[in-house]
Amino acid sequence: MSDLHVTWDDYHQKIEQLAAQIYRSHWEFNQIVCLAKGGLRVGDAIARIYDMPLAILATSSYRSGKSRSTLVFSRDLTMTTPNLGSHVLLVDDLVDSGVTLQKTIPWLDRHYGFYIEEVRTAVLWYKDCSVIKPDYYVDYLPDNPWIHQPFERYEQMSPADLVSEVGLAEVRSREPETC
Repeated sequence: MSDLHVTWDDYHQKIEQLAAQIYRSHWEFNQIVCLAKGGLRVGDAIARIYDMPLAILATSSYRSGKSRSTLVFSRDLTMTTPNLGSHVLLVDDLVDSGVTLQKTIPWLDRHYGFYIEEVRTAVLWYKDCSVIKPDYYVDYLPDNPWIHQPFERYEQMSPADLVSEVGLAEVRSREPETC
C-alpha cells in the first residue's frame, strides 16, 4: 500500500470534479448530508455550488491517526431546515473500508426514513477495499493507498504548537483594535 499526498489545490479540484460529475448525471437532489469530520469540507463546497441545504452527521471510526475503532454516530443530524429533503446526497471525503457509508444509509432510514425517497452517495476517493461502491466518485484507487489530506497536519498540532509556529507577535498583530 502506497501513500497518496494531496495538496489544497488538488483537494479543491477534486471537489469541483465531483460536483461536475453529479451535475452531468442529471440527478436532482434537494438535501446534502455530509459525514463529519472528513466530509465537512466536501459537503460545504457542494452545498454552496448547488445552493442546497446542508445537514451534518457526525461520525467517528478512527482514533489516534490510522487505527480504526468502533463506528460511532451522533444522536441526530444538525440541519437548518425543518425536515430532511426527500432526495439526499450523502457526502464524505472517501470510502476506505466503506463501513461508515454502508452503515449510514440504514441509520438515515431509521431516523429519517419517513422523509427520504432516495439516497445517493458521493466521495472524492473510492478505495478498492471498500465494501460499498459510491454512486459518485472522482478517483478509484485499486492499490488502497493511505490518503494524506492537506488538513491532516492539524491532527498532530496543539494550540501551543500553532503559536510557536506562527509566532506570538504575529498572533497579537491580528487582534482587532477596540472601539
